[in-house]
Amino acid sequence: MTTYVALLRGINVGGNNKVEMARLKTEVEALGYTQVATYINSGNVVFATKETDIAKIAKKIERVIEKTFHLSISVVVRSHAQIKKVCTAIPDEWQNNAEQKTDVMFLWEAYDSKKSLSLVTINPDVDTVKYVAGAIVWHLKKSDYNKSGMHDIIGTELYKHVTVRNVNTVRKLKGMMEQSE
Repeated sequence: MTTYVALLRGINVGGNNKVEMARLKTEVEALGYTQVATYINSGNVVFATKETDIAKIAKKIERVIEKTFHLSISVVVRSHAQIKKVCTAIPDEWQNNAEQKTDVMFLWEAYDSKKSLSLVTINPDVDTVKYVAGAIVWHLKKSDYNKSGMHDIIGTELYKHVTVRNVNTVRKLKGMMEQSE
């Protein structure tokens, strides 16, 4: 059994694309996945399965969301090993708190390349951005947010092919996945 996390894109934001986490958990269990747990309302589902084809797993979850909630939601699936690799690449001092903002943009397969960094506007004076397999990590001081290129990503081609989580959420998901194994 391998532990995975499904990261749903754009649910429960501003009252749109409402997905009840308890019902989602039940539906993912009905797919035959075990040790299913959800974390916060932004669409994070940890589960275990013997299946290994991440693309097929994502499609199954997308279909169940469409059938159950009547929503076309994109899903990225990552293994525990992949999440661990992302977390390891993020310096411990990078936080998401009153002073700092650190976000992880999980990339769709077609955009999973260091070349995707060329699709974002980076202000080298305030932004620290790094590619890690499957994700782009973006860090800055919150006081510099208005100088950052981070907010310019919204509405771009790349933005349509990522789902974003703050570093605290990613670290929490890693911990949940470790407890599952």
